[in-house]
Amino acid sequence: MRTSTRYARSGELNIAYQVIGNGPFDVLYVPGWVSNLDYSWEFPRIAHLLERLSAFARLIIFDKRGTGLSDRNVGYPTLEERMQDVQAVMEAAGSTRAALMGTSEGGNMCMLFAATYPEKTTALILYGAFAKGLWSEDYPWAKTREQVEEELAAIARDWGGPFDMSNAAPSLAHDRKAQDWFSGYLRNSASPQDALSLWRWNTEIDVRGILSAIHVPTLVIHRTGDRWVKVEEGRYLADHIAGAKWKELSGDDHPIWAGDTDQALDEIEEFLTGIRPRPLSERVLLTVPFTDIVGSTSLLAEMGDQGWQDLLRRHDDGVRAALLRYDGKEVKSMGDGFLATFQHPSKGIRCACAIRDLAGELGLETRAALHTGECETRSADLSGIAVNIAARILGDAAAGDILVSATVRDLVIGSGIAFSARDETTLRDVPGRWQTYSVTGTA
Repeated sequence: MRTSTRYARSGELNIAYQVIGNGPFDVLYVPGWVSNLDYSWEFPRIAHLLERLSAFARLIIFDKRGTGLSDRNVGYPTLEERMQDVQAVMEAAGSTRAALMGTSEGGNMCMLFAATYPEKTTALILYGAFAKGLWSEDYPWAKTREQVEEELAAIARDWGGPFDMSNAAPSLAHDRKAQDWFSGYLRNSASPQDALSLWRWNTEIDVRGILSAIHVPTLVIHRTGDRWVKVEEGRYLADHIAGAKWKELSGDDHPIWAGDTDQALDEIEEFLTGIRPRPLSERVLLTVPFTDIVGSTSLLAEMGDQGWQDLLRRHDDGVRAALLRYDGKEVKSMGDGFLATFQHPSKGIRCACAIRDLAGELGLETRAALHTGECETRSADLSGIAVNIAARILGDAAAGDILVSATVRDLVIGSGIAFSARDETTLRDVPGRWQTYSVTGTA
């Protein structure tokens, strides 16, 4: 659903924006910190976010001044100047009234706009947002100036990689594809110096004085374990904006595109349309394999970070080539292993054998476990008892093992795959006793 990029004129600056969908009302989405319109579409999770929003509204997105495809090197703009960019984009997109959706620092621009132009604001949605950028006695949840200086030093030192992803999006911190995308996203969103300036600018924000002037329908969403912006900061906004609806969600991720994005989107759609969307999940029968590199922690200590990362990249490339060869679908990378799905269990087993052989050529040992059962697919994630069972079987596997459940073994009888029965076992958090089999050969 990617669309062409256009430019709005805000003073002397060009602000890049896109319009997606043709719904009955407008939603203007303001991202946090840095962004890049084109690069956003390269990540399935953000593409899903934008497609869901544009399914029920006419969606307007833009890169703030100094970021992405908009004019760079803009100095140290005020929040008022940034708010004027919102107005310029709305006018260029032909929007007279819109629901403003701001994530993280983007929420501050939306709050100021809603207080200043209530006649142009149909609703206000704040996700992972805050009122003040620095700690004070009456706002004790924000970071201290010393903590900010440490973060600035980390940005200057580490820019070009997936900056602080373990805290920003812990659910994706071990996902190799997500790390690579996030690194490229940041590089394409801002220069190192602009990133530093914008991060420092965010700490100077304080919109507490305008919260009482917001009189539009407001939804405040925050994840309980958010590590970048504490949940107490979201509660503060909900408590100080008249009539605001507060929705606290589970999870540790800060970006809306990490973790259970649909959980937040369901709340947003219901708030704006009055209709709770039907679950987008689908229950299907799949074969679920988990793979894992044995002894990865000791290898990292032995090889050093750079050597280990180079070897891991070769392993990951080989796994993805094997998945492609055997018609598998990658669900996610977990640092030293993969979760995938297959429609045919025999192909899943042969793929696991190919991954084991590849690992041996690299001097690595792997293990794998497979189970076939009903799974729930939702967005880019996978859940269900079949996933849990495969994960528990993996815990019984030793180096070189490819273990399967009795269900998998029964489904591939006649395929030329040989098995050796293991002793019955119990699986943690799974009722009953389970018979598993070790793959001993493939025809």
